[in-house]
Amino acid sequence: MRSPWAHQSFFSSRRGLPLNGVLLCIVSVLLLIAIFRSPSSRSLDSAVSSPASEAYRSYRRLREEAASNFMEIRSLSLGMSRTGELDLCGKERENYVPCYNVSANQLSGFRNGEEFDRHCEVAGVGPRCLVRSPKDYKIPLRWPAGRDVIWSGNVKITNNQFLSSGSMTKRLMLLEENQIAFQSEDGTNIDGVKYYSRQIAEMIGLGSDAEFLQAGVSTVLDIGCGFGSFGAHLFSLNLMTICIAAYEIFGSPVQLALERGLPAMIGSFISRQLPYPSLSFDMVHCAQCGIIWDQKDGAFLIEVDRVLKPGGYFVLTSPTSKPQASSLNAKNRIMFTPIEEFTGKICWSLLAQQEETFVWQKTADVNCYASRKQGGIPLCKDENDETYYQPLLSCISGTTSNRWVPVQNRSHRPFDSQLSSDELAVHGVYPEDFLEDSRVWSSALKNYWSLLTPLIFSDHPKRPGDEDPLPPFNMIRNVMDMNAHYGGLNAAFLEARKSVWVMNVVPIRTSDTLPLILNRGFAGVLHDWCEPFPTYPRTYDMLHAMGLLSHLLDLKECDISSLFLEMDRILRPEGWVVLCDKVQVIEKARYLATQNRWEARVIELQNDNDQRLLVCQKPFLKK
Repeated sequence: MRSPWAHQSFFSSRRGLPLNGVLLCIVSVLLLIAIFRSPSSRSLDSAVSSPASEAYRSYRRLREEAASNFMEIRSLSLGMSRTGELDLCGKERENYVPCYNVSANQLSGFRNGEEFDRHCEVAGVGPRCLVRSPKDYKIPLRWPAGRDVIWSGNVKITNNQFLSSGSMTKRLMLLEENQIAFQSEDGTNIDGVKYYSRQIAEMIGLGSDAEFLQAGVSTVLDIGCGFGSFGAHLFSLNLMTICIAAYEIFGSPVQLALERGLPAMIGSFISRQLPYPSLSFDMVHCAQCGIIWDQKDGAFLIEVDRVLKPGGYFVLTSPTSKPQASSLNAKNRIMFTPIEEFTGKICWSLLAQQEETFVWQKTADVNCYASRKQGGIPLCKDENDETYYQPLLSCISGTTSNRWVPVQNRSHRPFDSQLSSDELAVHGVYPEDFLEDSRVWSSALKNYWSLLTPLIFSDHPKRPGDEDPLPPFNMIRNVMDMNAHYGGLNAAFLEARKSVWVMNVVPIRTSDTLPLILNRGFAGVLHDWCEPFPTYPRTYDMLHAMGLLSHLLDLKECDISSLFLEMDRILRPEGWVVLCDKVQVIEKARYLATQNRWEARVIELQNDNDQRLLVCQKPFLKK
């Protein structure tokens, strides 16, 4: 794909040219002349409009190019060295996921399943190279077509894995020569996902799964998540479902879900908590997710209790735990009894059981724990909600939090973009700050979309203010906001009716706004950007960060060049990076972007001389 910025500048192709002070002054004067030169010969848009508007657009274009080139010359004159473009990694790293090295973990002494967990501290420093795409990799189909059909060469799933999967999986998937098709069901399929979803709704006392929102269920944590069909169905009901699954070299549910454009990340709690705060989700779901729930003295169930909101639901579907008296054999009874007993100790009520599916409800009564002193699980004495991969707990947490609000008491709307004053007060946020943040992001998104529109709508260009084109819609589906704050970018996307979802990342050592983001019904996670993100390569269409680079440089703990390598790893070919930061930081970021072989452009922001926008596109490198 030819870059839309292939014409960028003379200086971009002569990076090694030495510049002395005299040359800098001469070129600077020429650039200033270019800024104020008559723009009659060039136009930002291909469409013809009034002479005044055409001149203004050309003037803006020249200013952007001149400012971008001037920063490069200035940096070179100050002695900022440029290394050459980075090489591609070897074929063995096509599906490389840092921090998940079982052999290295075993050598470091991890045992009893912990060797399969995430251990960035023993990962070491890998080669400085760009993770290449597999030979058969193809750009994913655009949403919503990409939800139902993916290229088999983009994911690591074998015929044996497909054939060994469950009967429901084979009914939902068709493995063709170079595609995997996920069949869309009709309502008559009694063994399908729609039937299963309605069954769960009926078990918690609802008429249908369309009533999940009214019952207070808007955010779901799906453990294991198969090939994403359950999450895809819930997404169609306006429920935000985050898929987590353990790291797997082949056939990962996380990789498949993300390839389909569904929220997912690598996550397991073999030894450590999940990177979510307490009281985060309205429902936790596990269908044959492979967890032996009664191990480690119930620590796994305590972790589910920690992330569940009061009154929330735990749904377990497992063929190994049928308690029906009429069909129960002795072996299954023995396997189920410890779970049954332990859920009583943590104040869960078994609402219903049908065939292999069970639904428990977490208590909304804090006093329940105190009333079960005999055999009950103690409350945590320290209510510090530090949840970034901390050890699993053996006590009940969250009971003293201001966010202890039963899910049934909240008014749920699909993907809440706004919160009431009372809800904001719970999170310590002033309404005026929240409204200002929303206003700023609504305006910023319009600017972003206007800027990217001629590029991302490559086969159907549209102008700012026009309606979105017909399917396949836009080229962006999976978006990551690397410094999400209140989730304002996510809300702006929703208000603009863009068919995207956002992984809202709240960096550690910043204000912990993740509870507020999750309370809005958005996907979100805590993360340390000095470490790799727990996902597979080529899983996001767009990465966005406002102020993140300045924050990391102030900490002086992270290698920013390593961060750019990580961004390249998780970004899909032809994907976009949008960074907003201080001028000096953007200068450095641009050079790191060019080392990654990204096409990069620096853009001035109106009424803000201290900030710049860096917009980059990752090329599709074949070799």
